[in-house]
Amino acid sequence: MVKNTFISVSPQEEKEENKGSVEFQVFNFTNKIRRLTSHLELHKKDFLSQRGLRKILGKRQRLLAYLSKKNRVRYKKLIDQLDIREPKTHQF
Repeated sequence: MVKNTFISVSPQEEKEENKGSVEFQVFNFTNKIRRLTSHLELHKKDFLSQRGLRKILGKRQRLLAYLSKKNRVRYKKLIDQLDIREPKTHQF
């Protein structure tokens, strides 16, 4: 099994203070997504992990949608910081 280490983007002091913030939650979900993705590259038939990955992706997507509605500047900064592409929005 391959263990991947993920480098923290935010400082340690900030993580201790704001564990409930949207940015911290998205950061944690992103680390879990990257870890599960690397796991699924080795174990392609691990369907329970695939389900867990889809659930985490949905949670992160909902949090990012909430943040983009509430504070667009913080949303853009987080997207750039975590190197996540911006989800498609429906514009009519």
